[in-house]
Amino acid sequence: MAGLAVNIDHIATLRQARGTRYPDPVAAAMIAEMAGADGIVAHLREDRRHIQDRDIRLLRQVVQTRLILEMGVTPEMVGIALDVKPEVVTLVPEKREELTTEGGLDLIVHREKVSEAIENLRSAGILVSVFIDPDVEQIKVAHRVNADMVEIHTGAFCDEVSPSKREKAFADIVNAAKVASKLRLGVNAGHGICYNSIKEFAGLKEIDEFSIGHSIVSRASMVGMEKAVREMRTLISAL
Repeated sequence: MAGLAVNIDHIATLRQARGTRYPDPVAAAMIAEMAGADGIVAHLREDRRHIQDRDIRLLRQVVQTRLILEMGVTPEMVGIALDVKPEVVTLVPEKREELTTEGGLDLIVHREKVSEAIENLRSAGILVSVFIDPDVEQIKVAHRVNADMVEIHTGAFCDEVSPSKREKAFADIVNAAKVASKLRLGVNAGHGICYNSIKEFAGLKEIDEFSIGHSIVSRASMVGMEKAVREMRTLISAL
Protein backbone atom coordinates (compact mmCIF):
# COMPACT_ATOMS: atom_id res chain seq x y z
CA MET A 1 0.00 0.00 0.00
CA ALA A 2 1.33 3.43 -0.94
CA GLY A 3 2.13 5.92 1.77
CA LEU A 4 0.95 9.48 2.27
CA ALA A 5 3.35 12.34 2.98
CA VAL A 6 1.48 15.49 3.97
CA ASN A 7 2.96 18.82 2.88
CA ILE A 8 2.22 21.54 5.47
CA ASP A 9 3.64 24.51 3.54
CA HIS A 10 0.28 26.19 3.04
CA ILE A 11 -0.52 26.19 6.74
CA ALA A 12 2.55 28.41 6.97
CA THR A 13 1.37 30.41 3.93
CA LEU A 14 -1.79 31.35 5.83
CA ARG A 15 0.24 32.32 8.89
CA GLN A 16 2.70 34.46 6.92
CA ALA A 17 -0.16 36.30 5.16
CA ARG A 18 -0.78 38.21 8.39
CA GLY A 19 2.55 37.75 10.13
CA THR A 20 0.88 36.07 13.09
CA ARG A 21 1.90 33.06 15.16
CA TYR A 22 -1.00 31.01 13.87
CA PRO A 23 -1.93 28.69 12.29
CA ASP A 24 1.08 26.66 13.39
CA PRO A 25 2.48 24.25 10.77
CA VAL A 26 4.12 22.23 13.53
CA ALA A 27 0.74 21.65 15.20
CA ALA A 28 -0.69 20.73 11.78
CA ALA A 29 2.08 18.18 11.33
CA MET A 30 1.26 16.54 14.64
CA ILE A 31 -2.43 16.31 13.76
CA ALA A 32 -1.57 14.90 10.31
CA GLU A 33 0.56 12.18 11.86
CA MET A 34 -2.17 11.24 14.32
CA ALA A 35 -4.59 11.04 11.37
CA GLY A 36 -2.39 8.53 9.54
CA ALA A 37 0.23 10.47 7.59
CA ASP A 38 3.37 8.43 6.89
CA GLY A 39 5.58 11.50 6.60
CA ILE A 40 5.60 15.28 6.89
CA VAL A 41 6.86 17.45 4.03
CA ALA A 42 8.06 21.03 4.41
CA HIS A 43 9.73 23.17 1.73
CA LEU A 44 12.22 25.68 3.10
CA ARG A 45 12.44 28.19 0.27
CA GLU A 46 15.27 30.62 -0.27
CA ASP A 47 12.88 33.57 0.20
CA ARG A 48 11.23 31.97 3.26
CA ARG A 49 7.78 32.76 1.86
CA HIS A 50 6.04 30.18 4.05
CA ILE A 51 8.07 27.67 6.08
CA GLN A 52 10.65 29.35 8.34
CA ASP A 53 13.93 28.00 9.75
CA ARG A 54 12.36 27.78 13.20
CA ASP A 55 9.58 25.58 11.81
CA ILE A 56 12.09 23.09 10.42
CA ARG A 57 13.94 22.84 13.72
CA LEU A 58 10.73 22.37 15.69
CA LEU A 59 9.48 19.81 13.19
CA ARG A 60 12.71 17.86 13.63
CA GLN A 61 11.95 17.66 17.34
CA VAL A 62 8.31 16.57 17.10
CA VAL A 63 7.82 14.57 13.89
CA GLN A 64 7.43 10.90 14.76
CA THR A 65 7.21 9.43 11.26
CA ARG A 66 9.62 10.91 8.70
CA LEU A 67 10.56 14.53 8.14
CA ILE A 68 10.95 15.23 4.42
CA LEU A 69 12.72 18.51 3.70
CA GLU A 70 12.15 19.95 0.24
CA MET A 71 14.87 22.39 -0.80
CA GLY A 72 16.75 23.97 -3.64
CA VAL A 73 20.21 22.72 -4.56
CA THR A 74 22.22 25.46 -2.84
CA PRO A 75 25.11 25.40 -0.36
CA GLU A 76 22.92 27.16 2.23
CA MET A 77 20.18 24.54 2.03
CA VAL A 78 22.58 21.60 2.04
CA GLY A 79 24.18 23.08 5.16
CA ILE A 80 20.80 23.38 6.88
CA ALA A 81 19.90 19.80 5.97
CA LEU A 82 23.22 18.49 7.31
CA ASP A 83 22.53 20.32 10.57
CA VAL A 84 18.86 19.38 10.97
CA LYS A 85 19.20 15.83 9.57
CA PRO A 86 15.73 15.06 8.19
CA GLU A 87 15.12 11.47 7.20
CA VAL A 88 14.71 12.53 3.56
CA VAL A 89 15.72 15.53 1.47
CA THR A 90 13.87 16.17 -1.79
CA LEU A 91 15.86 18.34 -4.18
CA VAL A 92 13.62 20.66 -6.18
CA PRO A 93 14.05 23.53 -8.66
CA GLU A 94 13.27 26.94 -7.27
CA LYS A 95 12.51 30.33 -8.79
CA ARG A 96 11.55 33.31 -6.63
CA GLU A 97 8.82 34.55 -8.96
CA GLU A 98 6.89 31.26 -9.22
CA LEU A 99 3.69 30.69 -7.23
CA THR A 100 4.61 27.06 -6.69
CA THR A 101 7.16 24.64 -8.11
CA GLU A 102 6.42 24.74 -11.83
CA GLY A 103 8.35 21.73 -13.08
CA GLY A 104 10.88 19.08 -12.27
CA LEU A 105 14.55 19.61 -11.58
CA ASP A 106 16.54 19.21 -14.79
CA LEU A 107 19.18 16.67 -13.81
CA ILE A 108 20.86 16.80 -17.20
CA VAL A 109 21.54 20.53 -16.92
CA HIS A 110 22.33 20.53 -13.21
CA ARG A 111 23.90 17.10 -12.94
CA GLU A 112 27.20 18.20 -11.39
CA LYS A 113 25.80 20.24 -8.52
CA VAL A 114 23.00 17.74 -7.87
CA SER A 115 25.51 14.90 -7.74
CA GLU A 116 27.66 16.83 -5.25
CA ALA A 117 24.67 17.61 -3.04
CA ILE A 118 23.52 14.00 -3.09
CA GLU A 119 26.98 12.78 -2.11
CA ASN A 120 27.18 15.21 0.82
CA LEU A 121 23.69 14.39 2.07
CA ARG A 122 23.98 10.62 1.73
CA SER A 123 27.34 10.65 3.51
CA ALA A 124 25.45 12.10 6.50
CA GLY A 125 22.90 9.28 6.40
CA ILE A 126 20.16 11.33 4.75
CA LEU A 127 18.12 9.71 1.99
CA VAL A 128 17.83 11.85 -1.13
CA SER A 129 14.96 12.16 -3.56
CA VAL A 130 14.92 14.29 -6.71
CA PHE A 131 11.75 15.97 -7.95
CA ILE A 132 11.68 15.44 -11.70
CA ASP A 133 9.31 15.44 -14.64
CA PRO A 134 8.05 12.04 -15.83
CA ASP A 135 10.83 11.70 -18.36
CA VAL A 136 12.81 8.48 -18.80
CA GLU A 137 16.10 10.27 -19.44
CA GLN A 138 15.72 12.21 -16.18
CA ILE A 139 15.00 8.94 -14.37
CA LYS A 140 18.17 7.39 -15.77
CA VAL A 141 20.29 10.36 -14.67
CA ALA A 142 18.74 10.18 -11.18
CA HIS A 143 19.98 6.62 -11.01
CA ARG A 144 23.46 7.59 -12.23
CA VAL A 145 23.87 10.37 -9.63
CA ASN A 146 22.96 7.90 -6.86
CA ALA A 147 19.62 9.35 -5.79
CA ASP A 148 17.77 7.01 -3.44
CA MET A 149 14.40 7.84 -4.95
CA VAL A 150 12.56 10.07 -7.37
CA GLU A 151 9.43 12.11 -6.91
CA ILE A 152 7.57 12.23 -10.20
CA HIS A 153 6.01 15.60 -10.99
CA THR A 154 2.30 14.93 -11.57
CA GLY A 155 1.26 18.53 -12.25
CA ALA A 156 0.95 18.23 -16.03
CA PHE A 157 -1.54 15.38 -15.57
CA CYS A 158 -3.49 16.88 -12.67
CA ASP A 159 -3.86 20.32 -14.28
CA GLU A 160 -4.71 19.18 -17.81
CA VAL A 161 -8.34 19.47 -18.96
CA SER A 162 -8.05 17.96 -22.44
CA PRO A 163 -8.90 14.23 -22.19
CA SER A 164 -6.35 13.22 -24.84
CA LYS A 165 -3.55 15.31 -23.35
CA ARG A 166 -4.49 14.11 -19.88
CA GLU A 167 -4.26 10.50 -21.03
CA LYS A 168 -0.83 11.14 -22.55
CA ALA A 169 0.39 12.87 -19.37
CA PHE A 170 -0.70 9.94 -17.25
CA ALA A 171 0.97 7.46 -19.61
CA ASP A 172 4.21 9.39 -19.10
CA ILE A 173 3.84 9.02 -15.32
CA VAL A 174 3.21 5.29 -15.61
CA ASN A 175 6.22 4.78 -17.87
CA ALA A 176 8.50 6.85 -15.63
CA ALA A 177 7.37 4.99 -12.51
CA LYS A 178 7.97 1.60 -14.10
CA VAL A 179 11.44 2.57 -15.35
CA ALA A 180 12.40 4.00 -11.96
CA SER A 181 11.18 0.87 -10.20
CA LYS A 182 13.21 -1.35 -12.53
CA LEU A 183 16.29 0.73 -11.66
CA ARG A 184 15.53 0.05 -7.98
CA LEU A 185 14.81 3.68 -7.21
CA GLY A 186 12.12 4.53 -4.69
CA VAL A 187 9.16 6.05 -6.53
CA ASN A 188 7.10 8.89 -5.09
CA ALA A 189 4.62 11.17 -6.85
CA GLY A 190 3.35 14.63 -6.16
CA HIS A 191 2.13 18.06 -7.25
CA GLY A 192 -1.47 18.96 -7.91
CA ILE A 193 -2.95 15.68 -6.68
CA CYS A 194 -6.40 16.16 -5.15
CA TYR A 195 -9.24 14.03 -3.78
CA ASN A 196 -10.50 13.34 -7.31
CA SER A 197 -7.27 12.83 -9.25
CA ILE A 198 -5.78 10.46 -6.64
CA LYS A 199 -8.36 7.85 -7.68
CA GLU A 200 -6.87 7.68 -11.16
CA PHE A 201 -3.64 6.21 -9.77
CA ALA A 202 -5.40 2.95 -8.90
CA GLY A 203 -3.34 -0.04 -9.93
CA LEU A 204 -0.05 1.85 -10.31
CA LYS A 205 1.73 -0.22 -7.69
CA GLU A 206 5.17 1.17 -8.51
CA ILE A 207 4.40 4.34 -6.56
CA ASP A 208 5.59 4.02 -2.98
CA GLU A 209 4.26 7.30 -1.64
CA PHE A 210 2.15 10.30 -2.62
CA SER A 211 3.21 13.77 -1.48
CA ILE A 212 0.11 15.94 -1.14
CA GLY A 213 -0.29 19.36 0.39
CA HIS A 214 -2.46 22.04 -1.18
CA SER A 215 -5.59 19.95 -1.60
CA ILE A 216 -5.37 18.57 1.95
CA VAL A 217 -4.80 22.00 3.51
CA SER A 218 -7.63 23.45 1.41
CA ARG A 219 -10.01 20.74 2.58
CA ALA A 220 -8.76 21.12 6.13
CA SER A 221 -9.95 24.74 6.07
CA MET A 222 -13.47 23.35 5.69
CA VAL A 223 -13.51 20.08 7.63
CA GLY A 224 -10.41 20.18 9.85
CA MET A 225 -6.91 18.76 9.40
CA GLU A 226 -7.59 15.38 10.97
CA LYS A 227 -10.61 14.63 8.79
CA ALA A 228 -8.90 15.93 5.65
CA VAL A 229 -5.87 13.66 6.16
CA ARG A 230 -7.98 10.63 7.09
CA GLU A 231 -10.08 11.04 3.95
CA MET A 232 -7.01 11.16 1.72
CA ARG A 233 -5.44 8.24 3.59
CA THR A 234 -8.61 6.20 2.93
CA LEU A 235 -8.53 7.04 -0.79
CA ILE A 236 -4.89 5.99 -1.09
CA SER A 237 -5.56 2.76 0.80
CA ALA A 238 -8.18 1.87 -1.80
CA LEU A 239 -5.85 2.26 -4.81
